[in-house]
Amino acid sequence: MKKLVVILLAAAGALAAKKKIDEGRAEQASWAEATDAVTKR
Repeated sequence: MKKLVVILLAAAGALAAKKKIDEGRAEQASWAEATDAVTKR
């Protein structure tokens, strides 16, 4: 029973970490788009 709880907590932690990383990537992509160099044609 204790092993199951530990596994579930680890899985929940991994999901939370993945969500945080994905949010950071999305924000970084947004900043990269907003601050792209202006190119002359």
